[in-house]
Amino acid sequence: MLLMPNKDWQWEYNEDYKQLSISLGSEMEFLTPYKTKALIPDALITSEFSVDHAKFYINLLETLPKVINMSDAAVVQTALNATAAHFLLKPQMPKSWFFEISQECVYCEVGKLFNLNANGTRVLVMVVENSLQAALVMVLSKECPLSESKTLQQFETIKVMHNRLNPLRKAQLVVAA
Repeated sequence: MLLMPNKDWQWEYNEDYKQLSISLGSEMEFLTPYKTKALIPDALITSEFSVDHAKFYINLLETLPKVINMSDAAVVQTALNATAAHFLLKPQMPKSWFFEISQECVYCEVGKLFNLNANGTRVLVMVVENSLQAALVMVLSKECPLSESKTLQQFETIKVMHNRLNPLRKAQLVVAA
C-alpha cells in the first residue's frame, strides 16, 4: 500500500539521529539518510510538507512502478528520500570526475533512471533535480564506489554532468514476421 500525503505530514529534524525526518502523523516517523551538513538551514526546523512537496512525491509514486520493479514500501521510501533531496539538500557542485563519460546523449528529467559507470561498477541512479548541464542524482543501488576510500550509500546524492549518464538497456524484442 502506498502512503499518500495528508495535512499532518511535516518535516522535522531528528536530534537523536542528527538527520532529517518526516512525521507522517502522530505515530509514524520516516528517517531520511540526510545529515545536518547536507541540509539547508530551513530543514533544521519543523516545517510543513507543502503542496509542492506532495505533488513531487505523488509524481514519483506514479512514475517509479512504471520504470522499475520494486515493492510498494521501496517505492514510498525512494519517493520520500527523493522529495527530501530535491527540496531540502544544499546545492552541490558537479563531481563528474568519479564517472566514465557516456557514449550516448541522453534526455534528462526528474524521476528518470540512469546508470553511472564508477570504477568499473554500474550504478543505478535516479534524477532528483535537473539543470541545463548537470543533474543531482540519488543512488538506488546498494552503494556507489567513488574511490578506494569513498563510497556513496543507497539514497545518497551526487551531482554529475549529463554526459556521465548512461541510458538503461531494455531487453530488445524480436518480432517475427
